[in-house]
Amino acid sequence: MSSSSSSSPSSELPVKPIPGDYGLPFLGAFKDRLDYFYIEGRDQFFHNRVAKYNSTVFKTNMPPGPFMASNPRVVAVLDAVSFPVLFDTSKVEKRNVLDGTFFPSVNFTGGYRVCAYLDPSEPNHTSLKSFFMSVLASKHHNFIPLFRTCLSDLFIDLEDEIAKNGEANFNTFSDQTSFNFLFRLFCDKNPVDTKMGSKGSKMFDKWLFLQLAPLITLGLPKILNLLEDFLLHTFPLPSVLVKSDYNKLYEAFYNFSGSVLDEAEKFGINREEACHNLVFLAGFNAYGGTKTLFPALIKWVGRAGEKLHRQLADEIRSVVKAEGGVTLSALDQMVLTKSVVYEALRIEPPVPFQYGKAKADMVIQSHDAAFEIKKGDMIFGYQPFATKDPRVFDSPEDFVGHRFVGEQGEKLLKYVYWSNGRETDDPTAENKQCPGKDLVVLLSRLMLVELFLRYDTFTVEARRVLLGSSATIKSLTKATNI
Repeated sequence: MSSSSSSSPSSELPVKPIPGDYGLPFLGAFKDRLDYFYIEGRDQFFHNRVAKYNSTVFKTNMPPGPFMASNPRVVAVLDAVSFPVLFDTSKVEKRNVLDGTFFPSVNFTGGYRVCAYLDPSEPNHTSLKSFFMSVLASKHHNFIPLFRTCLSDLFIDLEDEIAKNGEANFNTFSDQTSFNFLFRLFCDKNPVDTKMGSKGSKMFDKWLFLQLAPLITLGLPKILNLLEDFLLHTFPLPSVLVKSDYNKLYEAFYNFSGSVLDEAEKFGINREEACHNLVFLAGFNAYGGTKTLFPALIKWVGRAGEKLHRQLADEIRSVVKAEGGVTLSALDQMVLTKSVVYEALRIEPPVPFQYGKAKADMVIQSHDAAFEIKKGDMIFGYQPFATKDPRVFDSPEDFVGHRFVGEQGEKLLKYVYWSNGRETDDPTAENKQCPGKDLVVLLSRLMLVELFLRYDTFTVEARRVLLGSSATIKSLTKATNI
């Protein structure tokens, strides 16, 4: 932890007015949207306002704004102290705020408001979340062997692609691996043996894009910025554009997840609603999350260089040898491997935004001041700023593989926010933390284990893409001392 100051605010902090403004109706939101996407860019948009107001809590408008969101006004919380208010469902309502100030049509999800859009106070939330957690618990014995099988195919494909073209786009193969794993986990069926064939991941990609288009930019030349803004951020894209693909996904899950849907009925959930929720859990939550997390993990580990690679390989190989295989016990002993995964989640969390609507008047605190929030105010958190808070983390912009090793490092885990909660918290049926949080951490560790059981080192080039990072593998050096 940074020694320059404490991360715990004083209860005696002065209450100050929240700085910032929303500008004129419509025009203020439109200007902020152009600044956010095209003039300043996402991170600089927040940096500039923190500097302007000398505060990590301020008022602003968040995209998409007019005409898609009736009220784009938010109170932004961008430090490690104020951010966790968004996890407290006794203080904030989570109804229809997964994507922020707008709510995609339920036509994307078979006419149902799925669990991710429900507030825990809504009766259906507890039954659906309990159903998810029960299914994951029943599948836990499949996690390691099934994902290792999928990873074996991934690395074979990467090697073939590098041999053929001199490099391999990790994202393409990682997306396919994630989809194959998730479908086989929930449906016990290879997706290529269904009507989807090998197109399942691409179907999910189109489905995700149409829902998340209001929050992204394609990075087109400046001359096309206004056209893109009109097409992506002004009116919602119609679900009919992906209706055929979604129906194929739904039918595949419905036809091959019989035991899972049987479980849903035990929780009083009809099979149709359960299946639409299962598709969302697999496609939006799980596939969408790994689609951004796995390339980010490979990017940051690849950039860290051969010294860290050697240390990871030594730890992984020695533990696997001592344990006689890749087991939960073995994974738990790999302290550096665990730390590297947490560091990737800290520096580039797979979901960068959190939203919640204040249930009552309240006071929130940053490091330096307290602020009054009014009932009904939308609170917005930009996670990468909270998890790179310089008052908590030394060298917050640097990827430090050993950051969470040892007693002091473990104390910092409560500031790793990435799953709609703290890393030290657990998902329950009553909170909004991702039900697959522990599975995501496990799969990320397995990704590193399989990588360094096979290779001594690798090189990577990375760039920004629509939903995170793109990692291109330039070389893979086969392991020499297994």
